Amino acid sequence: MTGAEVTREHVRVAVIGAGFGGLGAAVRLRRAGITDVVVLERAGAVGGTWRDNTYPGCACDVPSHLYSFSFAPNPEWPRNFSGQPHIRAYLERVTDTFGLRPHLRFDAEVRAMRWNPRALHWEIDTAAGPLTADVVVSATGPLSDPKIPDIPGLAGFPGEVFHSSRWDHGYDLRGKRVAVIGTGASAVQIVPAIHREVDRLTLFQRTPAWVLPRMDRRISAAEHWLHTKVPATRALRRAVLWGVRELQTGSFTRWPDSLRLVERVALGHMRRAIGDPALRARLTPDYRIGCKRILLSSEYYPALAQPHVDVVAGLKEVRGATLVAADGTEAEADAIIFGTGFQVTDMPIAHRVTGAYGTTLAEEWRDGMEALRGTSAAGFPNLLTIIGPNTGVGTTSMILIIEAQLAYLVDFMRQLDVLGGAAGRKVALDARPSAVRAWTDRVQERLSRTVWNVGGCDSWYLQNGRNTTVWPGSTSEFRWVTRKVDATEYRVLRPERGADPDVVGAGAGRGER
Repeated sequence: MTGAEVTREHVRVAVIGAGFGGLGAAVRLRRAGITDVVVLERAGAVGGTWRDNTYPGCACDVPSHLYSFSFAPNPEWPRNFSGQPHIRAYLERVTDTFGLRPHLRFDAEVRAMRWNPRALHWEIDTAAGPLTADVVVSATGPLSDPKIPDIPGLAGFPGEVFHSSRWDHGYDLRGKRVAVIGTGASAVQIVPAIHREVDRLTLFQRTPAWVLPRMDRRISAAEHWLHTKVPATRALRRAVLWGVRELQTGSFTRWPDSLRLVERVALGHMRRAIGDPALRARLTPDYRIGCKRILLSSEYYPALAQPHVDVVAGLKEVRGATLVAADGTEAEADAIIFGTGFQVTDMPIAHRVTGAYGTTLAEEWRDGMEALRGTSAAGFPNLLTIIGPNTGVGTTSMILIIEAQLAYLVDFMRQLDVLGGAAGRKVALDARPSAVRAWTDRVQERLSRTVWNVGGCDSWYLQNGRNTTVWPGSTSEFRWVTRKVDATEYRVLRPERGADPDVVGAGAGRGER
């Protein structure tokens, strides 16, 4: 460092993001005795996607007692499927209960991050100033940056336009002609929540979704009392919820044809609410259930059956205030609401991270994301991703996957301490390209027979025709394969070259196989 350079603050671990993944990482690191941790959050509060998504009807489609940390149970969830305000309040409570406030840095968006091979640390530029870190945990999550399709003429639309995750609460929908674009998990909640107050609602549907009844209800005061006074009942409830979903995994991963029985349930659910045969035909998917995310709602179909609600093909073009569907249908609108999902397979943070080869993570992933055990990308030493490639689950709670990765993180830190020796010398671990390839090939081979690959749909799980998003097994299996770090799958980097042929210098390149 020259005299002209600014001295950067240095920390042991920098965590990016203050959602479930980032807060969980901070808790687990502190419990492992690692307190030199900062959590860099681009916004002004914790919560991640549960802070950003405040649209009407926003709620989780995983039961609350399973959609929470095992180390921070909440006996007072108000409903089976709790809404956004309760989930965000839960994360605020976790932050306070585990003393995370001193570690948080708000309004600290990571603008760029570069690996320094000589110092063996990450140099991080944030909106709140620069710093360096021995280890970086990327917990930005796949549902953080909205995706709005490039629609011809959209820039000339004279009305209001916003994404579901950036809801404009200052805009009054009452009496308006509203267009909702997309029929995914957000739209299935938004449409029932707003259709009564708008003058006309037009739903632009590119592909119909499979929808099952939402078995929701208020959790009684007696249940709250029991779960508070007898914690074993709370644990039992969580275990039952987990076990049922574990048993369902095989239908998605090994026997997709068995899902025909579930399709019958979904079709019956539709028939009970939709009397118009033409509308039923428009809403009936032509792919196997489970290929795309299964949606849960008992109010979606009744809302679509209302006379002032229209379902048309996907949005093709905007001509002033007129929206044109792919089938030529035209609709006038005062407001456009995009429920078109997020940049899942093209993580924005990847464009800002430059690794040991001088290339960005996005460049390394241009043909598809891949990381050892969903966590470590080759050429990016001491960088661990929470909810990384092929860690998604389609049948159960992502919190189970997050906790498995947090256990892997803690063992990763332990390995660094062991390799550093009693003198505490600095070392780094870089995933071997051969190990990443072997892991990826094994995952992709298993995915080749899952419903997500053979179900006949085109979903956001896929990137360049390859499934880079979903884990092809159960959460218990994922927990097993991430229970500890296999040191043979990593190269050990030190400031100077060692005598051991397996210990290479910090400047080692990608020639290793």
